[in-house]
Amino acid sequence: MAKETDKLENIRNHIRTFPASPGLYFMKGKNDTVLYIGKAKNLRSRAANYFQPSVDLYSTRGPKIAEMIEKVLSVDYLETKNEVEAVLNEARLIKDIRPPYNTDLTDDKTFPYLEITTSDDFPGVYITRTPKQKESKLFGPFTSGKQLRPTLVLLQKIFKFRTCRLDIDKNDSRRNFFRPCLLYSIKQCTAPCANKISQNDYKKIIKDLTAFLTSKHSIILRQLKKQMTQASKDQNYEQAATCRDRIRLIESLDQRGIPTLNVQPELFAADPAKALEQLQKILNSPQPVRIIEGIDIAHLSGTETVGSLVKFIDGRPFKAGYRRFRIKSVTGINDYAAIAEVVTRRYKYAIKGEELWPDLILIDGGKGQLQAAQNALKALKATPVKIASIAKKQEEIFIPEKSASIKLPSTAPARKLLQYVRDESHRFAQHYHHILRAKSVIKEKNSK
Repeated sequence: MAKETDKLENIRNHIRTFPASPGLYFMKGKNDTVLYIGKAKNLRSRAANYFQPSVDLYSTRGPKIAEMIEKVLSVDYLETKNEVEAVLNEARLIKDIRPPYNTDLTDDKTFPYLEITTSDDFPGVYITRTPKQKESKLFGPFTSGKQLRPTLVLLQKIFKFRTCRLDIDKNDSRRNFFRPCLLYSIKQCTAPCANKISQNDYKKIIKDLTAFLTSKHSIILRQLKKQMTQASKDQNYEQAATCRDRIRLIESLDQRGIPTLNVQPELFAADPAKALEQLQKILNSPQPVRIIEGIDIAHLSGTETVGSLVKFIDGRPFKAGYRRFRIKSVTGINDYAAIAEVVTRRYKYAIKGEELWPDLILIDGGKGQLQAAQNALKALKATPVKIASIAKKQEEIFIPEKSASIKLPSTAPARKLLQYVRDESHRFAQHYHHILRAKSVIKEKNSK
């Protein structure tokens, strides 16, 4: 009992050092394993609530959380710039780490984007969870899809862009006879579908919208606040309330991440069935390519070298199969030796029959990295297994059976899938390890 009391007091004392700012807190058990991830507006206050002597967690948080607290040996935190960053990082890390006591955010739910289809003759503006990415301008991900919808309506009233899904060709003469929808009548759309606006004028609208979305919105917010104040003075409370609601909607545009930083790679994958079928032909594999394991090496601050292994089953990530390896046998920067170490540590158990072989091992890199992995497999005296590499610069694919690289079109499903595996292994090795490295909140899986 005294030992338990000392443990709780040590945790409470540690939490008192937490900042009173937004971020994530991590409940950790044996071997620094993360049991639970939570977000907080005030890290110190939120984390402390779990360990107050007077708190009945069984009644207030439920039996599962009460059980979890009994296993907690330490608590750590990750401070974020704001609450938005905390929300996005929480969702991503729960998907990656899969703590046993997190029940929310473990599914395939994603955050929406605001997408402008800039490759179209008359770009549309949409809320989407299936963005085109390279063919569009993306803003987000946004933390609240519910709040984004009325914001889009307000923006359309101001800029009068289209939100329909019509395929509008600037050279289509039939547009002169097309009847626009109601949004044109209520002056909420300029109706490019009916040739009511030139392409240049419409693109000026899109340019202005893009500039607004990338700005701080300070000018329009000042105008709205001034109008709200004046309406209140005039006792026009309905108008004041309208201004207030518009201010909130405009401010909600800042409740978003950055596409290149807050990555949701699962949204940009190719059709799995088509990709795997094409990949089987490229590899000349007698059997379907169902299990792919991707390997990457990352150097953290030029010192720590980390290897990652991600597993895809039927073209989709299998997070339970993800692994990180702290490289032990390599000093300095030597990607070839690091790849060899990861391959040896991962597949020596497959050699023993203790784990299954994948249908394809994918290495991030070119011929040199591929050769390093091959040599490691030969040293293990492994049975033949399909292996390939994909280089970032030209997106060339290398396989041992061909001396020249394979170059697939950017739209090819197999290329998209291999890029997804490669990018996921790179992200898993580097990006989120960078986020958490200072706090060491992820248990490194070095046992293999």
